Amino acid sequence: MLNALLSRASVGEKIAMLTCYDATFAKLLALAGVDVLLVGDSLGMVIQGDTTTLGVTMQDMLYHTRIVANGAPHTVIMSDMPAGSYEHDKATALANAQALIDAGAHIVKIEGGGEMVATAQYLVEHGVPVCAHLGFTPQSVEKLGGYKIQGKTEAAAHAMLADAQAMAHAGVSMVLFEMVPAALAEQITRAINVPTIGIGAGAGCSGQVLVLQDLLGIYSGPADKAPQDYKAPRFAQNFLQQAGSVQQAVEDYVRAVKDGRFPEAKHSY
Repeated sequence: MLNALLSRASVGEKIAMLTCYDATFAKLLALAGVDVLLVGDSLGMVIQGDTTTLGVTMQDMLYHTRIVANGAPHTVIMSDMPAGSYEHDKATALANAQALIDAGAHIVKIEGGGEMVATAQYLVEHGVPVCAHLGFTPQSVEKLGGYKIQGKTEAAAHAMLADAQAMAHAGVSMVLFEMVPAALAEQITRAINVPTIGIGAGAGCSGQVLVLQDLLGIYSGPADKAPQDYKAPRFAQNFLQQAGSVQQAVEDYVRAVKDGRFPEAKHSY
């Protein structure tokens, strides 16, 4: 399934990806035509109610990967490797990545460039497909000083391009850009030979991803915060607002991505 998707992307078909955390939504999203279901460590925020993704465990990811795979056995499943599961030791990274594959994932996602290139290459060499996550990386939110756009300076842009090229050379199947200037994401997309997925990275990527709860307009911040204090990110769009059902909202999102109508300039940096 993953190879077929990559082949379609190579001839210009846009990839529509959404986060998913359970079997019911997995089945609905698959029927609506979503190409990739991302079992994201964003579940720490939208499912568990925390302020970051840092508390998500491998057990959490294995559980949610398994139940999403149960609901969508014929759809590509991507699973995040949670913080602490891959950064420090390649053998541990491989064991954890393989556990996610065994639970039903077809590809795993790791955050960061630099030293993570060698880890990505190690996983690929041992038969685990990898998506590299560059730009704003939620697991490094404290190091980055909050939720900030990445790649704004010339030096940072050059570094991100170098990381993306290194990841592509290492054999990753995809590169995901989060909160990256649209012009930079498009430049890098043209410079590497693997599909790119954007979230807050403009329409020039090979595909798009949103958090499902953002698409439905139902996320209102961490569980312990007042809903009125929450401000949705710029890249989010409530597709349910103009649709008659959740199914229709997801179908509208898929069509908008495939047709190049989403994201618009207002969703980009």
